[in-house]
Amino acid sequence: MIVGIPKECWGDERRVALTPAGVHTLSAAGLNIIVQSDAGLGCGFSMDSYREAGGSIAFSSEEVFARSDLVVKVMPPTIQECGWLGEGKFLFSVVHLGSANPEIHRLLRQQKIIAVGLEIIEDDDHLLPVTKAMSEIAGMLVPQIAGRFLETTHGGRGVMLGGVPGIPASHVVIVGAGTAGAAAAHVFNGFGASVTLMDHDLKRLRAVDAYLPKTINTALANPYNIERYVVSADVVLGAILVHGQPTPHIITEAMVRKMRPGSVIIDLSIDQGGCVETSRPTTLSDPVFKKHGVIHFCVPNVPSSVARTASHALNNVIVPFVEDIAENGEESFQNNPALRRGVYLFFGHCTHQGLAGLLGCDYGDLDLLLKTSSHED
Repeated sequence: MIVGIPKECWGDERRVALTPAGVHTLSAAGLNIIVQSDAGLGCGFSMDSYREAGGSIAFSSEEVFARSDLVVKVMPPTIQECGWLGEGKFLFSVVHLGSANPEIHRLLRQQKIIAVGLEIIEDDDHLLPVTKAMSEIAGMLVPQIAGRFLETTHGGRGVMLGGVPGIPASHVVIVGAGTAGAAAAHVFNGFGASVTLMDHDLKRLRAVDAYLPKTINTALANPYNIERYVVSADVVLGAILVHGQPTPHIITEAMVRKMRPGSVIIDLSIDQGGCVETSRPTTLSDPVFKKHGVIHFCVPNVPSSVARTASHALNNVIVPFVEDIAENGEESFQNNPALRRGVYLFFGHCTHQGLAGLLGCDYGDLDLLLKTSSHED
């Protein structure tokens, strides 16, 4: 099986799915790797470094898609990329089909490919290893983003996160105590901000309270508390994750209207539709807009702002999965439960039950489909 690594074509996306170190590991295992010539330039990996690691060089995305059996990407495929995927090929990428353009879903099913979503690969401990790696980075970046847009020069309230003697610290409200939310809470606290971390799951709040500094307050994320805390916040971070489906708008436009002018909202859930009703996707080159006087930062690929670190982190997680698929094909889903849980589409059949219900398409049980496919072989 030939593994292909195309250059990401999303705006401002500089990450690459596999680093030269990952290509070296896979090449040493006997796999053939094709890398688009400029795929790694955004994070400082040259064409020569990939060639020296054992990869072959292609000079267009279309060539990579055409020659590869397994395409490994970071961001969801575009409509054009979907057209380049031939029948029976493997797509290993963030997919987010629950919030994708319906045409993307139609094309992927029509092409009868096998699509594995990096964001829904789940291990036996119910952790999402790829999502966790990227969420840690995003969460750690959020405080410096918030501090920048609170500055007067960026139209913010003109306040510091940590305050100064005699002046209270900024109030930061984080909705969602998962990986990103907890990481952000820890760093915000280090900056000296007054942090309230909210979640609807009391067990999760107890778990994070056990290791986070006691200066971080926690609160149950019910509608009453969310409104109470959000409207008085200087910074609101939305860090809600719903497994494989769009995120509900738990912060309403009415709440945003009540926030103080120059306050900052950072919606990390935007790649799944956003958890703030007034959010819309932005880019790293044009990251914010104002709505009701409140600054909104809604970039879906925040880790790309530290593309080299993020690419190394992604590579470290996905190399074993790529090697498994490349060596074992469909059998990898029978023997690797984490990979099996990541399958969205299997030869055009939707194997994610929640997504099938959301999109109104037929659901195909992956175990039965694997048995049928194995029998046909």
